[in-house]
Amino acid sequence: MKNQLKTVLLLGILSALLVGIGSALGGIAPYAALALALLLNVGAYFFSDKLVLKMHGAREVSREEQPTLHRMVEELSQAAGLPKPRVFLMEDPQPNAFATGRNPEKGVVAVTRGLMELLDARELRGVIAHELAHIKNRDILLSTIAATVAAAVTYLAHAAGWLSAMAGGQQDDEEGPSPLQTLALALVAPIAATLIQLGISRSREYLADKTGAQISGDPEALASALDKLQRGAEQHPTAAQPATASLFIVSPFAGTERILALFSTHPRTEDRVRRLLALSRPGLDREARWSRPGVHGLTP
Repeated sequence: MKNQLKTVLLLGILSALLVGIGSALGGIAPYAALALALLLNVGAYFFSDKLVLKMHGAREVSREEQPTLHRMVEELSQAAGLPKPRVFLMEDPQPNAFATGRNPEKGVVAVTRGLMELLDARELRGVIAHELAHIKNRDILLSTIAATVAAAVTYLAHAAGWLSAMAGGQQDDEEGPSPLQTLALALVAPIAATLIQLGISRSREYLADKTGAQISGDPEALASALDKLQRGAEQHPTAAQPATASLFIVSPFAGTERILALFSTHPRTEDRVRRLLALSRPGLDREARWSRPGVHGLTP
């Protein structure tokens, strides 16, 4: 409940930031920004899942085509008390996965071909449980709306900067902001929107790891899978869109994680693994049990 309230609050801040940019521009911009904020939230609610799946070329697969995957999804859905989500496959060599859908009844789990080829059955089960945790926690829709509104804030702020540059010093001081104010808005607003979006994403990943471990009953399997997926993301470039990076189980742009940790859409994989191992064996020294590539040496 605490994380859900935090997410709703952050979404409200994003929408307020969008309206604030419109207010700073003056004229009819405040009304246009308010209408845009409402449109984005409503549109994301009804169409975000279809848009995200199309962006990544995901296709629905039948039980006949992927019997093992369907069996896992069905078994873990029952354990989580959820309706069985639809199953999608992306023909992407990067090992990754995400879940989407505006509610549990409309849930979707999507995995890449690379993930299916890299993980063993136990690790795959851990990943599916993590994605079902996102559906159970009802955070996928909220994260998608946050990403959509944050992107709109960024684009609007950039547009304001271009308008300011084109207007130069010819703008009437009594109408709207000065070019300097607009330029500052164009620089600050996208950063603020991004940081708010990242705050939502990071807290959600920790919660989904914990809930997923409870669903599967095997925290170490998810820990091992995260380690492999992190390495796979670093080795295989992706065509993923930055706007949807927060939806994946590990960042599709993991190669830059150490350099730009502040702006990563995900917590550090090492931190996630340590938390999972603590759930599995709380009495052990976690630091002693974590060293790359030590996760592969975990015992059942």
